[in-house]
Amino acid sequence: MEDSGTRYATNGDTTVAYRVVGDGPTDVVFLPGLISHVEVLLESPLIQRYLQRLSSFCRIVLVDRRGLGLSDPAPPGVPLETEIGDLLAVLDAVGSERAAVFAYAAGGPLAVQTAVAHPERISGLVLYACMYRAIADDDYTWAMSAREREERSAQLLEWWGTGGNLERIAPSHVDDDRLREWLGRLERSSASPGRFRDALARFQEVDVRPLLAHVRVPTLVLHRTADRLIDVRHSRYAAERIYGARLVELPGEDSLPAAGESEVLIGEVEEFLTGGRTGAAVHRDLLTVLFTDVVDATGTASRIGDGRWRDLLAEHDAAVRAQLHRYGGREVKTIGDAFLAVFDGPPSQGVRCAAAIVEAVRPLGVQVRAGLHTGECERIGGDVGGMAVHIAARVAALAAADEVLASGTTYGTVVGAGLAWQPRGDHELKGVPGRWPLFALER
Repeated sequence: MEDSGTRYATNGDTTVAYRVVGDGPTDVVFLPGLISHVEVLLESPLIQRYLQRLSSFCRIVLVDRRGLGLSDPAPPGVPLETEIGDLLAVLDAVGSERAAVFAYAAGGPLAVQTAVAHPERISGLVLYACMYRAIADDDYTWAMSAREREERSAQLLEWWGTGGNLERIAPSHVDDDRLREWLGRLERSSASPGRFRDALARFQEVDVRPLLAHVRVPTLVLHRTADRLIDVRHSRYAAERIYGARLVELPGEDSLPAAGESEVLIGEVEEFLTGGRTGAAVHRDLLTVLFTDVVDATGTASRIGDGRWRDLLAEHDAAVRAQLHRYGGREVKTIGDAFLAVFDGPPSQGVRCAAAIVEAVRPLGVQVRAGLHTGECERIGGDVGGMAVHIAARVAALAAADEVLASGTTYGTVVGAGLAWQPRGDHELKGVPGRWPLFALER
């Protein structure tokens, strides 16, 4: 998946951060709600897989709206009309004469206003779980009252930066500790609590309902019917008022588009933009999955300082990669201080690699934990997914410092390979049915 890295467009005195992902034939600008950071966004494997699938048929332009992420701050009272100029400046910067806009949540009003003001630049709208007015009134009764909005805002601010909002944004992933950590980091990187409070206040003044009838570009309206964060009636209202709009209600409670059954959602977007569906190119292979991560990484970084930590992490990464190369492993991705790798063929190679990694990083003053599981994995492009990956991650989370822990499946497959093990009993793995026997490698 091609990635431009962070770039900046200029609108007057304001710079707007953007990032181009993929090289598909159709340009699509993604407009976020009130949480955005074009660099932290791609640190989540869930988001990476989602964007990789989208990029199979489009070129995605990620944007940090002014006041969020890496873009310039937004002064009080800045109108949506000003943000239209920001969006057009980004389109000019990426060389796009005409693009579709994929808007989410509070991104909906800007998408609608831009399409009405400049239909020559907007080829279509995908409005996913968007809101068009923040506060209820006589014909918008399902929106929150001013008091309810104030209470919700206070709750969001109380949990800001902790990942505590995961229950509403992606309830199907509530047990995913890594996703929770990523969400907290994304919130903190998007805005301080004060800046987020200002963004909420600006959004509460927005009301683009009168513009809906003036949209004259093809429009797809999507919403998960049981969305816990945003009421589906926002989308029903818009679809009734936008000429020719197609409303598709999908099953599920998740609001985050990459969560839940995301392929169903992407399929609707692909058909709308291209006229057909190819489906994700998914292949299943029997692989041994290895997760490693640094023990007490946060404490170590705090103790030695950011600069030394970056250097230490680079040395750690080089040591891990050297062992992966030695034992025939394939690095899938890194997530902060964690590695995900897979091994074809005999699982014993993956086990020996894990043990070698533990030893290789010890001279650096770093301890790692490692977890392995052998099972069928989905290969999607250069990524892997499926329950086997999930199980390996859970096994790794239970490993102690300097320990290589394996599922019973991996253990049973390498019996006779000259490896010695100690049983660690049966364990429940978050999100995985049943109890699983685990074994620690003797070294």
